[in-house]
Amino acid sequence: MARLTGQSNRDVLSMVVWYGMVKVTFTFDDETVETLRRTASRLKKPQSLVVREAIQDYATRAGRLSEEERAHLLKVFDRVMRRIPRGKQTEADVEISEIRALRRTGGRRTHSE
Repeated sequence: MARLTGQSNRDVLSMVVWYGMVKVTFTFDDETVETLRRTASRLKKPQSLVVREAIQDYATRAGRLSEEERAHLLKVFDRVMRRIPRGKQTEADVEISEIRALRRTGGRRTHSE
């Protein structure tokens, strides 16, 4: 392993540990920092690992609907379902056939204003 002038063994080791990682800086409020410290201490994990795991957990849940969104969409679905006409399939098939037949005739015979 080649060394740059002035590098110690610790610096070289540090580069290996950081391989594949990007160092970034975030600004957190005091309460968030204290929560991070407590959580990392309780789990006996580095704070950076707690942040990485939290981001992965958030990303997994971000694609899902919240309970509020889910309830809203269910209400919309129920409302739409009530508007679907109740009738026999044969009646619907006849109506669709009539519409298709009219479309095949070439459309309007007179110009509309």
